[in-house]
Amino acid sequence: MKTFRIFTVVPVGLTMSLFLTQSSFAQPPQPPTTKIKNPLDIDPITLTGISGGQAKTDCGYTSTTPSQVIEVTEPLPYLQLTVEAEGQPTLLVEGPGGRFCVLGNDDIASKPKHSGYWTVGKYSVYVGELSKQKYNYTISISQHQK
Repeated sequence: MKTFRIFTVVPVGLTMSLFLTQSSFAQPPQPPTTKIKNPLDIDPITLTGISGGQAKTDCGYTSTTPSQVIEVTEPLPYLQLTVEAEGQPTLLVEGPGGRFCVLGNDDIASKPKHSGYWTVGKYSVYVGELSKQKYNYTISISQHQK
């Protein structure tokens, strides 16, 4: 009887340890990186994804990992990021120049924008949402003021 019990407990324990080990080594998915140079090869560049997330921040609900990563390879005298999405999208940009949060207005047509001089470096871009909802978004990257 004890032998039968060992054959039952050991496989269950091994199976559980495999699941726990795999989940503890699992890495979160890496956000896509878009390299940008001056002048842009395509203007505007469009990126898509899903807004929102579980992390409650001063810039709405965002993901714990960036929605996109933008790598600027040459200084850009002017670059504009515009987010278009349903709901109340927010735009959070963290990079060499600091951390910038742009909230959408209550106006339905409001599109959060961040523009100006961009220095060389990597920028983490988070597309958030003021509510806990998630929506498809489009980021437009342009060197032309709109």
